[in-house]
Amino acid sequence: MNLIKIIIASLFLISCSNEAKIEEIDVASKVVADGWIEKNDVAYVILSKSVPINQEVNQYNAFNYVIRNAKVTISDGNTEEILSLKTTQDRIPPYIYYGKDIIGTEGKTYSLKIEYNGKVITATTTIPNSVTIEKVTYQKQNSFDTKGNLHIQFTDPIHQKDYYQIATKVKGIDSLFVPSLYGNLDDSKFQTATINWQIKKGITLFPKSIDPDFTDDKEVFVKLRTMTKASYDFWNSWQNEIVNGQNPIFPSNTSLKSNINGGIGIWAGYGTDVFYIRTQ
Repeated sequence: MNLIKIIIASLFLISCSNEAKIEEIDVASKVVADGWIEKNDVAYVILSKSVPINQEVNQYNAFNYVIRNAKVTISDGNTEEILSLKTTQDRIPPYIYYGKDIIGTEGKTYSLKIEYNGKVITATTTIPNSVTIEKVTYQKQNSFDTKGNLHIQFTDPIHQKDYYQIATKVKGIDSLFVPSLYGNLDDSKFQTATINWQIKKGITLFPKSIDPDFTDDKEVFVKLRTMTKASYDFWNSWQNEIVNGQNPIFPSNTSLKSNINGGIGIWAGYGTDVFYIRTQ
């Protein structure tokens, strides 16, 4: 009986300790939103809590920072939709809010409202006009290599201001499109309208991948996104965190530029075009 009492007491203390830790995270953290709506697609939002600067996050404790009980609403100015939460088995953290009815349209503005823990977090974004990918090629230094680089070509419209992001998704490996390294582009820095750009594979954190090259015999989807200045500024700060070895999925309170009112992160509208290539 004494042993049983000790075990029960120990479990109670562990439970209290975990509850205290979660409560401490809630008090010290801000809501982090990673949300987007693309042309011809529904909205997606991933929510988490920022990590106190003296804490580390990894694939084992990441669930402590995930937000699964928020009310997430988007609007296109005429229609409102409450997003649903689903679980995915191919990413960490495995939770994402998604829409069903509102479909992204170029030129339209979309608002985001997150209600969580007595707080209301808001943001707005617009989907810019898309730009077409003309071609993507796979190039290697010599025929004996098993790795190579992807190169994208597109034409920047001279009559409009554009900010771009290049992202890739390797079939069977990536669950979402991963922003490529140094793939955030401001067309004010272009010398010509025809753009040829080398694509470096983006760094993923869970599991960690830092190889910028692509390998033979892979099916790769390359996405060219057009985005707003706010989204461009966010992704540049994201890239700086990646390059400096930080973890921008669960950032500290001031590490990333943001367009989220009452929280941090990004709510982005994207014009998109996708190109498929097999690396052979």
